[in-house]
Amino acid sequence: MAAALNPRMKALEAKVVILGKEGVGKTSLVVRYVGKIFSKNVSPTVGASFFTFKMTVDNHRVKLMVWDTAGQERFRSMAPMYYRKANAAFLVYDITQYNTFENVKTWVEELKTATESPMVLCVLGNKCDLKDQRKVQSDEALMYAASIGALFFETSALTNEGVQEAFLRLSLALISLSKSAPNCGLVTKDYDSRRKSEDFLSFPPSLVLLKEQIKGEEEEREGEEKDKTIGKCC
Repeated sequence: MAAALNPRMKALEAKVVILGKEGVGKTSLVVRYVGKIFSKNVSPTVGASFFTFKMTVDNHRVKLMVWDTAGQERFRSMAPMYYRKANAAFLVYDITQYNTFENVKTWVEELKTATESPMVLCVLGNKCDLKDQRKVQSDEALMYAASIGALFFETSALTNEGVQEAFLRLSLALISLSKSAPNCGLVTKDYDSRRKSEDFLSFPPSLVLLKEQIKGEEEEREGEEKDKTIGKCC
């Protein structure tokens, strides 16, 4: 009998941790991807924030469980609670602050010594909209990412540049890892289409309020612009 043309969709769940120094834009990146919004009013993360998102890619229904960790040094000792048993890590630095790139290297060394299972690593040079203030050259970061077997992207939470591709490529790498490394902790199973849902997101309560605030600010600006237009016409 001929093989089925459309093999049954698989379901894959993965724990993803986001690491990096305070102020590099870790939370802004997640909020940009998950919530499709950007705000300069995102408060520093305390401990960690948890997000979930589902996407369909390469015949897999992928559920990302994202832990956004605090970058302040006083919370560093808590990080092992969040990266333990993680399947992937985003390592974020600010292209305008070289010390944040050096900080990424310390996280990589810590992950190497503290984790046993294979992980997908993705180095993100954030704030690439500030190219005129660049301190970390993209070639240097790319060479470093290659040396540790990591994906690499430059991103901007402000403009959304590179953000979608980074999450997509990470998901594809997780699917590949699940097939090539049985000991990686990733488990795939047949996806139950009867429970199929659209891509969904889950926000921490504080960011739900932020999203509502941003929406209100946008509506207020639109109202002001409308009033100005009416004034010009009259």
